[in-house]
Amino acid sequence: MLHEAEFWVALGFLVFIGLLGYLGVYRQLIKSLDDRAARIKAELDEARKLKDEAAALLADYQRKRGEAEHEAKDIIAGAQAEAERLAADAKAKVEEFVARRTKMAETKIAQAETQAAADVRAAAADAAVAAAEKILAQQAKGALAGELIAKGIEDVRKKLN
Repeated sequence: MLHEAEFWVALGFLVFIGLLGYLGVYRQLIKSLDDRAARIKAELDEARKLKDEAAALLADYQRKRGEAEHEAKDIIAGAQAEAERLAADAKAKVEEFVARRTKMAETKIAQAETQAAADVRAAAADAAVAAAEKILAQQAKGALAGELIAKGIEDVRKKLN
């Protein structure tokens, strides 16, 4: 057995393992693995914390976006209501203006009709007076003319008083 190479390889391996154990290499190896595990655990905890913060920020931004959309809808609804109110006011003012203008035009037309009727009556009266004067001048002479003038003066006095 002392002459076999496998014996010496096994003995060397056992001595090497014993030497590693005596020097505490396995403790350092275990410590290194534990440190690495702790580092990985800390990184995972940090990643989980960042993920939770990101989720909270996302939820906050989604809530704010919803509020902004709601506020925008309220603003749009208010603007539409204001526009409808302004349109109704404008329509009422236009209708009032048209009614006022129509009434003024009707009043002017009525005044023009009255004035035209008065002008026609005056022209007819002037024509009648001129015709009567012409006829009376041709037919009434002497005493008849005096009587007619006296009667006309008396009628004018009655109408003026």
